[in-house]
Amino acid sequence: MLSTESIVEYNVPVNLSQFASTIGLSMSTVSRALNGYADVNAETRRRVEEAAERFGYRASAVGRRLRTGRAEAIGFLLAPPRGSFANFFALELLAGIDEALRATDFHLVVTTAKSEQDEFDCLRRMVEQRQVEAMLLCRTRRTDERLIWLLRQHYPFAAVGRSETPEPFASVDIDHAASARMACERLFGLGHRRVALINTPANLMFSAHARQGYEQALLAAGLRRSRALVVHAEMTEAAGHAAARALLARAAPPTALICGDDVQALGALRALADGGMLAGGDVAVIGCGDSPMAPYANPPLTTFRAPFRAAGQRVTEMLMQVLDGKPAAELQEVWTPDLVVRASDGSDPASVTRSG
Repeated sequence: MLSTESIVEYNVPVNLSQFASTIGLSMSTVSRALNGYADVNAETRRRVEEAAERFGYRASAVGRRLRTGRAEAIGFLLAPPRGSFANFFALELLAGIDEALRATDFHLVVTTAKSEQDEFDCLRRMVEQRQVEAMLLCRTRRTDERLIWLLRQHYPFAAVGRSETPEPFASVDIDHAASARMACERLFGLGHRRVALINTPANLMFSAHARQGYEQALLAAGLRRSRALVVHAEMTEAAGHAAARALLARAAPPTALICGDDVQALGALRALADGGMLAGGDVAVIGCGDSPMAPYANPPLTTFRAPFRAAGQRVTEMLMQVLDGKPAAELQEVWTPDLVVRASDGSDPASVTRSG
């Protein structure tokens, strides 16, 4: 029977036997040196590794997994879909994760879920069946049972987003409180006083941060907070459209709309057009995310650029540090997004055109 330590493959046109013969060592010694066995002395290991580098040999991950019993995989759990969520945010995040993992021995296992309960069941299955060595999460919630369960299991993970759990975990997040404050301050500077917030779903942590920033800006400007000017909506064009219509139908409608997501903002622009109003003229609109659609909206959408790909790279780097034993409390970053000024907030009237 073939032992696991001898299961080695190479990405070259010669086999292990030929390679071992070339450097004057047995196949077993070469295999054990390349697969990291401690019983191979340092000089032999160096000799094998240098030869492998020279000839382009690489030990098979399959053999290593059989020997160590490790999955050598990182799990990425996609939250239940919300509209066009997967079209931009998830794809950019995945691209960043993939780029960061190329420098490691890990591969990525992506799992999607139909509901929050299904999502939690998927998470437990991946962990308990040892399908992955660690987890990456996104779209964190204020009370997030995924994070709480992983923390209780002392299982390594990192997340794009924060949570209200008191125990620290590795995370990188976009500062939605800052973006909401900056949006309000910009609109106040343009003369608006009735500014509404079409926020993302209330259970998401970044929604709470956005509302916090919005209310801080109102307080700093000496303006009264109005619950009627804050609505939560799914991250879809239809939801943004419905929310904007409801706000604009009020007896004292807002003169400006801040949207927690670009897709919501696109729906709001459509609602204005349907009502015969001009975005950037009659009502200002600011989005968040700088999606690929934003520059081509009518009028082009003023929004905040969030570097999702870079966030994917950084959260993966953090996870590698967690696996190396670095304390999670030292791996928490919050990034301030950049404002991308276009015409939808009324700052560039010349580029605003009416559409039917």
